[in-house]
Amino acid sequence: MRPIMRVPFIKMHGLGNDFVILDGRQTRLPPISHATAAALANRHLGIGCDQLILLETASDADFKMRIFNADGGEVEACGNASRAVALLHGKAASVETSGGTIHVEPAGHGARIDMGTPHFEWDAIPLAYAMDTMAMPVSWEGLVDPVAVNVGNPHIVFFVPDCDAVPLARLGPEIECDPLFPDRINVNVASVDSPTKIRLHVWERGAGLTRACGTGACATAIAAMRRGLVEREVEVTLPGGVLSILWDELGRIIMTGPATESFRGSFDWGDFA
Repeated sequence: MRPIMRVPFIKMHGLGNDFVILDGRQTRLPPISHATAAALANRHLGIGCDQLILLETASDADFKMRIFNADGGEVEACGNASRAVALLHGKAASVETSGGTIHVEPAGHGARIDMGTPHFEWDAIPLAYAMDTMAMPVSWEGLVDPVAVNVGNPHIVFFVPDCDAVPLARLGPEIECDPLFPDRINVNVASVDSPTKIRLHVWERGAGLTRACGTGACATAIAAMRRGLVEREVEVTLPGGVLSILWDELGRIIMTGPATESFRGSFDWGDFA
């Protein structure tokens, strides 16, 4: 008879983008495989989430955050999860991620996150070959002239008259997996409503359509700022709510928005291993 290992979890969300958080800073957890992450994220047979978040100890930061999308793949960054983790941690902290070290701080009912500096070089996105990332000469069914930016993870941003009218559920997976993007890509369609307001929908790499994407909001705001469409601080409205994005004088992206704890529970590790 196999031993039972009960593992506690915290279910949280940022504007409806939801996470299962496992805290391995005090108690070491077994290695997490892609299959285990996908099984836990499954909304019918598991706990259900857009991303599984694992917190671990770190040598050069207060702690480390690992991020697994719903398909089980490990990714570099997640802005909404960063706010949830800041709220859970309860005080300012440096957090190591695969996309670089970020700085988090609880603020009100959410958090303020220093996401670091964006990258625009074609090989930093990465793309399969060199091109101008400010005006990419590519298109998909009327989605044209996109901007590519890496904000800890890779994004492509299309500016359209009405983002609500774009069939992103159909086009998103096609663009995500295009050979132009060797690591796949997050797909953003946005409409600029004023110099301080953007509307946005995001197809997340490995997760699909989500109610909010923090890194997508950052990438879209930076892309709009680079094109001179908006000011250096904007509100980005996603289906789940609003995020504030500032590109400060040091070139760092500051994201502010809410996060919420939904519930806590535990599961038998063997059921998902």
